[in-house]
Amino acid sequence: MAKIVLGLGTSHTNMITEPPEFWHQHGNNDKRSRELISPRSFQVLPYEQLLAEADPRHAQTQTLEHFTGQYNQLIRGIDVLSETLRSVNPDAVIIITDDQDEIMFEDNMPAFWVYWGDQMKLVKRHIPDSAPEFIKQSMWSYGDVTFDVPVRADLAKHMVEFLNDAEFDISHSRYLREEYGGAIGPAGYVGWRRETQARPMGMPHGFSFIVRRMMDNKPLPIVPVLINTCYPPNQPAPRRCYAFGKAIRAAVESWDSDARVAVIASGGLSHFTLDEETDWMLLRGLQNKDAEALCSLPKERLNSASSEIRNWIAAAGALEHLDFELIEYVPVARTPAGTGGGWGFGRWQ
Repeated sequence: MAKIVLGLGTSHTNMITEPPEFWHQHGNNDKRSRELISPRSFQVLPYEQLLAEADPRHAQTQTLEHFTGQYNQLIRGIDVLSETLRSVNPDAVIIITDDQDEIMFEDNMPAFWVYWGDQMKLVKRHIPDSAPEFIKQSMWSYGDVTFDVPVRADLAKHMVEFLNDAEFDISHSRYLREEYGGAIGPAGYVGWRRETQARPMGMPHGFSFIVRRMMDNKPLPIVPVLINTCYPPNQPAPRRCYAFGKAIRAAVESWDSDARVAVIASGGLSHFTLDEETDWMLLRGLQNKDAEALCSLPKERLNSASSEIRNWIAAAGALEHLDFELIEYVPVARTPAGTGGGWGFGRWQ
């Protein structure tokens, strides 16, 4: 019987690799965002309205000294998780993450998806010369070289079959196309039609960050799992995500192998506006092994990129036999309006 022996949860923000002297540039870019959701009303607001209702303490943290201290916390968080993964050295790593206008669009947007090809291509992120400096400083963490990442295809195929029998209607893929493009919205909080032109695209960022930043381009065999956390109308409810995680554990334990398996939740926590209340609702639920609290997280708190909290809820379902330890929680407000995010790093052992 295979066994899940380790769980990790990590934010995959590019602020982990973007030096703090560039955080103000990132904050200036936030002012043009159309996905800023109020942590009070949970409605999409323009930057000026978000600023008007923001916690005044955010204005007191806009210094290089403060940002540098937070950056050091981010580095510690990801480094501790990287070392933990290296020391455990599992035979397979199930990565649970989401897609954001990368390979999934509204021509086909499954709620749950498992990849079971023999490898999955990581494509070096193309950064045009005209890109802002903060982008050039940070995008390497999503891929700085093109290569094929090994997939534990036998486990992935077993998971597809098991989860299907467990009444999860699993979408699956065995290969990626050379190019992807399409459209998202309008639907739910996405109030406009967002077009992405077809372009070369390998594995989505939630996987490539783990391979590049946590595994240092020396990947263990992975099993890529996507949840449609971001886009209405078929985002799975938190309770369904937790049940999905429990079914993943059951799938692993029913696999005829003596493999040692790790589960990684990639993404979150709250962003692109900081919502510490929601973040702590999750973190306390993880620390207390409070499945009902995790399953009951209000869906209106889990939109825009804060929706990636669903990945942690699914991981918690797979890891309820292990104890959760919070390594770092770093609430970053990179503007006085509170744009930025709550970045978290934790492990189940």
